[in-house]
Parts: sequence; C-alpha cells; structure tokens
Amino acid sequence: MSDKDRYARVRQAGLLSTIPFLMAVPPIAGLLIGRYLDKKFNLQPVFTIVLLLLGFAAGVREVALVIKKANAADDGEKKRDRNPT
Repeated sequence: MSDKDRYARVRQAGLLSTIPFLMAVPPIAGLLIGRYLDKKFNLQPVFTIVLLLLGFAAGVREVALVIKKANAADDGEKKRDRNPT
C-alpha cells in the first residue's frame, strides 16, 4: 500500500468517524436551546419539539454530505488505480 493510498484511507476514516457526532450534537443543541426558549417565553413543548426536529434534520443532512464526500474520495482513488499515469 503506497503512502497516497494510506493517506486516502486515513482521510476517509476520519471523515466517517465524525458521523456519530453529527448525529448527536445537533439534536442535543436543539433540545437545550428549545428548552431555554420554552422557559423564557413560557411555551413549554413548542420550541423544544421544533428545534429538536430541526437538529435531527441538520444532523441527517450533514451525515449525507460526509458520506457523499467520502464516496467521492473513494471513487477518485479507484479511478486513479484503474488509469495510472
């Protein structure tokens, strides 16, 4: 395995290792901000539910972008392997 291949694999592993954080942090942030706003404006479940759902949506979107980026990097490596110049 060449240094370029090793670098590409480590980079891809680094990208994919962010997925758990991307799935956890936005909903937790939405929950905390929503609870704060609900207490401030006395609208108990409204902001919490809305911001929690937005957090989940943001997390799913970011995970999809990371997977797309990791696949693009992997496809680039495969093309380079098939057509060495």
